[in-house]
Amino acid sequence: MKECELYKKGKERVRCLACSHKCFIDKEKTGICGVRKNIGGKLYLLVYGKVAAMHVDPIEKKPLYQFLPGSKAFSIGTVGCNFRCDFCQNFDISQASKQGTIIGEEVTPDKIVEEAIKTRCKSIAYTYNEPAIFIEFVKDVAKLAKEKGLKNVLVTNGYLSKESFDYIKEYIDAANIDLKSFKEEFYEKYCGAKLKPVLDTIKRFYDAGIHIELTTLIVPGLNDSEKELTKIAKFIASVDKKIPWHISRFFPMYKMLDKQVTPIDTLQRAFKIGEKHLKNVYIGNV
Repeated sequence: MKECELYKKGKERVRCLACSHKCFIDKEKTGICGVRKNIGGKLYLLVYGKVAAMHVDPIEKKPLYQFLPGSKAFSIGTVGCNFRCDFCQNFDISQASKQGTIIGEEVTPDKIVEEAIKTRCKSIAYTYNEPAIFIEFVKDVAKLAKEKGLKNVLVTNGYLSKESFDYIKEYIDAANIDLKSFKEEFYEKYCGAKLKPVLDTIKRFYDAGIHIELTTLIVPGLNDSEKELTKIAKFIASVDKKIPWHISRFFPMYKMLDKQVTPIDTLQRAFKIGEKHLKNVYIGNV
């Protein structure tokens, strides 16, 4: 546990600035993510140095296809998330903190960098859950990683606040950002969030010269219409036609066990729509 840096103090409650929710947090309470807690009028990161998942992954698994291809990424994540996606693929760790469960192996930033070098990884990826909620830990690791010649990768839902982006941007080399839908009601109903902050984040990363690739998990009946897929593809093209778009296959998970697996022909249809507007479209998770 460590005091957070991205927050504003108040008389009783504090305001977290790590993500676009910008939660007002009363004493002895946490924000939406469940890992940033007001203790005695100060905001603390409960998962600082508590790594719940740590693996060596191919960079393509992030997925990043045009950043250090063929290399390995030392990947870490904690419990907690600022979203509550009904279709979450990592719900066992992302939603754990909301039930008050804070688990993880105590690991220092030095040790993470040391292990990344030892396993011959070229980058460290902050992934598995949303890195914005443990952004102070990300920065401490990323800063050391940069000093040792490693790259830093964010795998994010794109809900970083501008304050959070400015806080971390100089240390981040690449990001895969989820663009889950192009409908406000989808984000509100299924994720507990809003669309616009995600679009703003995508533009911020691109304008800062950080390599980005985008991912859309295609959920049957929810975000797979031709109209919506076209809107997504056109938005990406409006930023840059060369931005890679990963079309990912959905498998029934968490609160959507009643949904069917995304049909292959749906993915192929999405691919064809993407090809009309973009230079780099990929089908994944098949």
